[in-house]
Amino acid sequence: MEEQGKIVGVCISQKRTEPKKNVGIGFIKIGVGLVGDSHAGTEKEVSLLAVESIQRLCQETGLSAGPGAFAENITTEGIDIVSIPIGSTLQIGEAKLMMIQIGKDPSQAHTYNYQGYSILPKEGVFCKVIECGEVKIGDSIRMIKG
Repeated sequence: MEEQGKIVGVCISQKRTEPKKNVGIGFIKIGVGLVGDSHAGTEKEVSLLAVESIQRLCQETGLSAGPGAFAENITTEGIDIVSIPIGSTLQIGEAKLMMIQIGKDPSQAHTYNYQGYSILPKEGVFCKVIECGEVKIGDSIRMIKG
């Protein structure tokens, strides 16, 4: 059975040192990433983080946080993104993304922490855009090539 999830957050920020705001809809572009985001145009064009990771941290710490709080572009639900193999292609809304990295090299600085916590470098997924398209809350996410 194919694993499928959905988008629960489409998040951008104007500055790298600020939390991202869940704007609900966006456009993903080749060579750019999520249009309008401060991280657009970087090697890791689009970042994904599972809402389940956010909820787990909130339960453990008593924090209250939602989509975008940990600097991810796309907040997912219902799909175990960290178990999807590197090189896989994801259909996410109208866009197609290739998984290029899970987590971050600990020696790389992370530009934003939420109240001292940072889970994107450990549980985030970074992707390269291979097909442009609109993404919005409620759109499905599925692996189409593994």
